[in-house]
Amino acid sequence: MPIHSLSLSLLSLFPPASYSHLWLEAQPAAIVTPVVNVTLRCYAPQPAWRFALFKSRDKRPLFFREVSTELAEFFLEEVTPAQGGTYHCSYQRTDWRPGVWSQPSDALELLVTDHLPRPSLVALPGPVVAPGINVSLRCMGCLPGMSSALYRTGLATPLQYRDSAQPWADFPLLGARSPGTYSCFYHMPSARYVLSLHSQLLVISLEDLGSLDYIQENLVLLGLAGLVLISLGILVAFDWPLGAACRHLGQ
Repeated sequence: MPIHSLSLSLLSLFPPASYSHLWLEAQPAAIVTPVVNVTLRCYAPQPAWRFALFKSRDKRPLFFREVSTELAEFFLEEVTPAQGGTYHCSYQRTDWRPGVWSQPSDALELLVTDHLPRPSLVALPGPVVAPGINVSLRCMGCLPGMSSALYRTGLATPLQYRDSAQPWADFPLLGARSPGTYSCFYHMPSARYVLSLHSQLLVISLEDLGSLDYIQENLVLLGLAGLVLISLGILVAFDWPLGAACRHLGQ
């Protein structure tokens, strides 16, 4: 058999590496509230014969779709929290050996919940700010790829918005304007109706310079008192042998 014919035969039995990449997405979002209809879309790099959707580590497909395009859609109607989990998809072609599937797509995390986990809010470097020093408030514990909002007590609208690919978002504040009480929350950019609970309140205050001056004065006085005691100790140490010698001569 010619070499090029042998190569074509092998390609028909095993999917080439360049055909292994797939993409799975969720519409309207990967985080939804219960009873929302969700569509999982699996995109292949070439027309396929059959697509399969898998959940978690199950070896048996959850759904099949037989199409002749690069796209297959899997419909989840009125989803429940139990349908949340990790999904991936694969595909087959008619020119591959029966039972041979492509490499799986990247995992997709589907979360079905009424609310997202509560974040926490911390101040960097700390909640007590020295005059002229800026502070950054970090909203932590968010799910990656979220939009976060910072609230300040007394204001009806968010003070700042941040989109972050990390499980946190940083909100910089000017030191002179930072004192106040803050909280944060986050949501999906494409599903603003799915909100996290607000974080606990965080109070930012300015350093009390009067108290610092008082402490510094006390430290200076304590230092001077220590020097006086050390000096008296040295004098007593030198005076003791001299006094003893004088008393001996007097006898």
